[in-house]
Amino acid sequence: MSIDEGRPVKHSRLIAASPIYYGWVVLMAGTLGMLMTTPGQTVGISVFLDKIIAELGLTRSTVSLLYMMGTLGGSFSLPFIGRFIDRKGPRYAVVAIAFLFALACVGMGFVQGFITLGLGFIAIRGLGQGALGLVSINVINLWFVRRRGLAISLSGIGFAFGVAIFPLLIEFLIAQFGWRLAYMILGGVVAVTILPIGALIYREQPERYGLQPDSKVMVTQTQLPEEANYTLATARRTFTFWLFAAGNFCVAALGTGLIFHHYSIMAASGIERSVAAIVFVPFGFVTAATNFVTGILIDRISPRLLLGVMLILLCAALLMAVRVTGAESMLAYGCLLGLMQGMSGVIQAGVYAYYFGRSHLGSISGLATTITVAGTAFGPVLFATGFDNFGSYAPILGFSIILPLAIALTAFWVEMGTENKFSHLK
Repeated sequence: MSIDEGRPVKHSRLIAASPIYYGWVVLMAGTLGMLMTTPGQTVGISVFLDKIIAELGLTRSTVSLLYMMGTLGGSFSLPFIGRFIDRKGPRYAVVAIAFLFALACVGMGFVQGFITLGLGFIAIRGLGQGALGLVSINVINLWFVRRRGLAISLSGIGFAFGVAIFPLLIEFLIAQFGWRLAYMILGGVVAVTILPIGALIYREQPERYGLQPDSKVMVTQTQLPEEANYTLATARRTFTFWLFAAGNFCVAALGTGLIFHHYSIMAASGIERSVAAIVFVPFGFVTAATNFVTGILIDRISPRLLLGVMLILLCAALLMAVRVTGAESMLAYGCLLGLMQGMSGVIQAGVYAYYFGRSHLGSISGLATTITVAGTAFGPVLFATGFDNFGSYAPILGFSIILPLAIALTAFWVEMGTENKFSHLK
């Protein structure tokens, strides 16, 4: 059944004039939207971190605590944003979100201390990593069903290539203009890229324009793809939802902790900052390649098996982080992070539409994203507290593998029949 049954078909001259399936145009715009979240992502904030700590005179633990509070505060709005996307569509949502995120980046240039930094973290985390990422991946999911894995993987490749160079661009901007003006410039970049492009290109699902998902063929009831049609209330009563929510929480929390404190972890092992910075090069390119492979696999094998592999890679990264000794092992560590992140990008982006359909995807992915973003709040504080108490990152990183390892073993152990048996438990 169409998710727009009974609603009149819209006409768009832009969609009608597209020489290719318009979903591919949406994919390119959505990928740009994901890339523009970088100033609010840990990989972007981590480049500013040492400069902020030094200038504001705050301790690393204090900034990590503010980061946790800001991330949690920003994540609370995501279920409401998800419902807003379902009601109003991604086009209206991206305009409001991108405008506010650009202002938030500019605002980061004016932080003066504990309170304003905390407010800045709430804004850039909630609007950047949270809201802009949510609407951008949501719009891609709306336009693809059979080719969703491929579409998500291609988007991930574009995002990964951006991640490979974006931190270096931020380093350049900080060196040239200082960290405050650098953040303001990033806000301007958001304002002149994804805000107008999102307003022009983001659209509701293809059925609203008389098209089938995945192709330019005009839609008919008999041609519609078979999909699940879960509401948020139904989805959150399933074993599947919470299995993936828990796994994604672990990757978000612990993976974020590794990136957030990357330079500090490497410095504790005697690695110079210039050597530590090269981790992002293999990280980006391996993430891109892994995104593509995972996107192909997720349409062919059970996503829960991919979840288990991703969590094992996370455990390996946690153990290796304090064992990097030079440039060669730094490159190997970057590859390991890239493998994990490449799988994570596809799984987080596509699994909820895969299992629960598109009808209420904004609401379902809004809750899932809230859990994931909340996870990113805990990792940095956990690692900073562990370092302060033990004088080393090794004990806390070793302790941190317990939960992801347990979830990985659960994902491998649960048979599909058992998964289905528990899928409707209330």
